[in-house]
Amino acid sequence: MAKIEPFEKHRDRYEEWFEAHGPLYEEELEALKTLLPPFERGVEIGVGTGRFAEPLGIAEGVEPSPKMAEVAKERGIAVTEGVAEALPLSDASYDLALMVTTICFVDDPPKAMREIYRILKPGGHVLLGFVDKETPLGRLYRKNRPKSRFYQQATFFSTEEVLALLKEAGFVECKAVQTLFGPDLEHMRGGLKEGFGEGAFVALRCRRPI
Repeated sequence: MAKIEPFEKHRDRYEEWFEAHGPLYEEELEALKTLLPPFERGVEIGVGTGRFAEPLGIAEGVEPSPKMAEVAKERGIAVTEGVAEALPLSDASYDLALMVTTICFVDDPPKAMREIYRILKPGGHVLLGFVDKETPLGRLYRKNRPKSRFYQQATFFSTEEVLALLKEAGFVECKAVQTLFGPDLEHMRGGLKEGFGEGAFVALRCRRPI
């Protein structure tokens, strides 16, 4: 069952986070833009309010939360209601699938990765963004999870775990970029660095073989 309750109840707080942490949001966007491949048709899985799809030029999204989808639609995103494990999308119909800070809320991550593989054209790319649980911020998020408005039901992953899920689904040629270096949100510094293991936010791109 999709974990939409906190986003239905606290959508405005979700939006306020981006306003309050604008520089961190911009760093996350830059990491994703660095790995963004050329594409003709893209979709964001778990599009939320469209905070990432819109600036990245992605016109379609899938989202289980009606209240979040309302805002995404106001941003010009064509949103279809659905979940990552059962995407209401045709086989081999996209050349880019984006998923940002969504994998931690998915009930069945292996199935979600297989679904993304299914909807991508041969040679298409998946681009993921997430907080690595093995970084200082990731460990802080896990520690504070019981009292978090949004993350109580979240399952955090390391980059190695996400890579394993992607490779198990059949993806190849994975590349990572990291940003947000520091112990907590108040002491984060930006900048991009290839690879993973230091930056809290990891952007990860892989390809479906031709």
